This record gives sequence, C-alpha cells and structure tokens, in this order.
Amino acid sequence: MDIGTGAGLAAASGTRPFLPPLLTGALARGDIGIDFEGTDWAFLESPVFLFAILVLAVAWYIAERQGAPERAMRGFGLALSLVLGALLFAGALAAGGHSAVPGLVAGAACALLAFAAVDALLGRTARRLDDDAARFLVLYADAAALVLTALAIFVPPVSFLALIAFALVLLRGRAAADRKYAGLRILR
Repeated sequence: MDIGTGAGLAAASGTRPFLPPLLTGALARGDIGIDFEGTDWAFLESPVFLFAILVLAVAWYIAERQGAPERAMRGFGLALSLVLGALLFAGALAAGGHSAVPGLVAGAACALLAFAAVDALLGRTARRLDDDAARFLVLYADAAALVLTALAIFVPPVSFLALIAFALVLLRGRAAADRKYAGLRILR
C-alpha cells in the first residue's frame, strides 16, 4: 500500500508539480490518510516547506500568464516534478516504516513517466484548440493532479492503474505520430 501511495503521489507531481505536495502536506499536518511525523521526511508537512511550495506555485502561475519561454518553463517543471516526486515517494515509504531510499529513484521515475505523458497529451491537444481554450488545459491537469493525489492517499492501488494509463497515453501518442509521418511518406 505504501508503494501505491508513493507511486501515485510521484505521478501526481509529474502531472503538475505544485498541488500534490501542498495537498499531501496539508493532509499530513492533520494526520489524515498520511503522516510524516517521526520520520526524516517530516519536513514534507512543515509550514515552511508548504509555504515555499506555495510561493513557487504563485511565481510559476505568474510566469505562465506573463508568457515566459515555454522551453524554460517545461525544463523547470520537469526538474521540479522529479524532485518533488522523489521526495513524496520516499516520504510515503518512510511513513509506512520502510526504507526511503528506493522511493527516491522510483519517485523520480514515476514523475518522469507522468510528466512525459501529460506533456505530450497537452501538447497534442493544445495544437487542436485555439489559444483561449488551450489555456484551460492546465486547469484540467491541476484537477487531475489533485484527484490522483487524493486517490493515492486514500485508495493506493488506483495509483498503479494511473501509471498504466500514463504509459498507454505515451505509447499511443507516439504510435499516432509514427502513423502520421508514415502516411506523409507515401504521398511523395
């Protein structure tokens, strides 16, 4: 169960990096579903850590609205997703009384899978929409991250289904791109 919780929290961080640690930390502060107290990962529920994540989130959203370079935002988002995913997975394992070290590697891997799948999906979808509608896609990603965070904490086995879904989204998106380009070669 702790692996499922950690995997889901890491994947949720890969979906959007800020809301999963905020929700997880808030629930952990109230000892609702998860608790990091008594572990080396207790900082995940500390007000200082949560405030730092909140400040980063506000700065991120302002930068997005101001039209910051997309490549820089994606790179920073990936790095932050990997770090937060690793921390949350490790914290979930430690909260369950297990060694946190495997969670650092597995958390980064789960966050990377989710980030790649969501980034590709949002990119394909945004190309089909006008600019105003495409701006709302991040709200859907934020909502998905919150839902996955809650499910990971309260129904951990669902996290494994989410990881499978991310892998399928990534594979199907690449297969569709390969078919598109194969068709273009035939037209020559």
